[in-house]
Amino acid sequence: MFKSQRWFVVALLFLAGVINYLDRAALSIAAPLIQKDLHFTHAEMGVVFSSFFIGYALFNFVGGLLSDKIGAKKVFGGAMGIWSLFCGATALASSLASLIVLRVLFGMGEGPFSSSNSKMINNWFPRREVASAIGVLNSGTPLGGALAGPIVGYMAVQFGWRWAFVIIMCIGFVWLVLWALTTTELPQQNKRVSKSELALIVAGQQTDESMDKVAHGETRLGFYLRQPIILATAFAFFAYNYVLFFFLSWFPTYLTEAHHMSLRDMSVATVVPWLLGSIGLAAGGFVTDKILRVTGKPLLARRIVLSVCLGMAALCVGFAGRVQTMQGAVALMSVTIFFLYVTGSVYWAVIQDTVRRERVGGVSGFVHLLANLAGVIGPAVTGFIVEAAHGAYGAAFVLAACIAVLGALCAFVFIREPKGQASREARTRTA
Repeated sequence: MFKSQRWFVVALLFLAGVINYLDRAALSIAAPLIQKDLHFTHAEMGVVFSSFFIGYALFNFVGGLLSDKIGAKKVFGGAMGIWSLFCGATALASSLASLIVLRVLFGMGEGPFSSSNSKMINNWFPRREVASAIGVLNSGTPLGGALAGPIVGYMAVQFGWRWAFVIIMCIGFVWLVLWALTTTELPQQNKRVSKSELALIVAGQQTDESMDKVAHGETRLGFYLRQPIILATAFAFFAYNYVLFFFLSWFPTYLTEAHHMSLRDMSVATVVPWLLGSIGLAAGGFVTDKILRVTGKPLLARRIVLSVCLGMAALCVGFAGRVQTMQGAVALMSVTIFFLYVTGSVYWAVIQDTVRRERVGGVSGFVHLLANLAGVIGPAVTGFIVEAAHGAYGAAFVLAACIAVLGALCAFVFIREPKGQASREARTRTA
């Protein structure tokens, strides 16, 4: 599989995902030291966590639009350079205001990550491999989160939290050089792509009657952004992100405060959920593509995976805040992250199934923008809940579970074949 050039592109994007979440998770791992050093309250730290998503959510959409206009390779490379720079600049923070500004700029750099990924996959892969490719490349993000615990924890303890951000910045710049030298926007532009692989990609991207289920010839961006299936996908993605960012931002601090773990032990304990998440993300794409091949119905396959796995994640995160032991909390949160990440490739696959190629970047960016409003709202809300509850986290876990349940229900109701398409298929079967 990885001998083909299209899977080499996925391998590079996988590594970028590792770096992306290594950068992003670094703040939550170092948060106890930063709070102590800069004298932040829980509410102030929650605002810092949320500030990242102000820039991030906005540039989800901007990055998607730019990917359609100037190309995903340029947008993704520029994003890596910008977010790496401002990750390193985090070391310069000396106050609440300066850290908030740096996190907003850092978020702007990371914003185009997923929408430009989606565009690259759309350029390089046949339709039947889309969810599998997205699942593999996105499995790098939880692996980066897993590595962040021991790596950032070690560097923060040995050298201070500021140096950890500088070193991670350098890793991003090394990847950027490799991306610039080996990758092209389209497979037709790449001399390493064999004729047989190019023929497979081109043939697999041809639109047939089963594709473009929503538009029926419509190509305007605004048309897609009003469709119930797109809005439902965005809300389900919002629910996914609310739980994910609750874990990403606050779970390390929860372990140190509620279960009195040291920074070193906490850094190791958080590896397990991320590793299971990486497995879930890689497996989720293959599972949904397998269901697609069995049923022949892309949206049915996506709906099954989203509604079932979001529901399981809701159940587990709801109980995670009620257990009394550290081992129980880590185990339940690990299962939560696994089921959550099984759905991680499916949101993008729904877009690939329903949107014309020339609008994939813009629609992906729009959906990702709405989804990442969870990052603007969630960490800050959690901070205020914990502050009001005098350090108790139980209500925050329950709220995350309720939002995940709503996301699962939304996916089950709205992500389905349009009525016109369903009736055409029924007539075909009875003819």
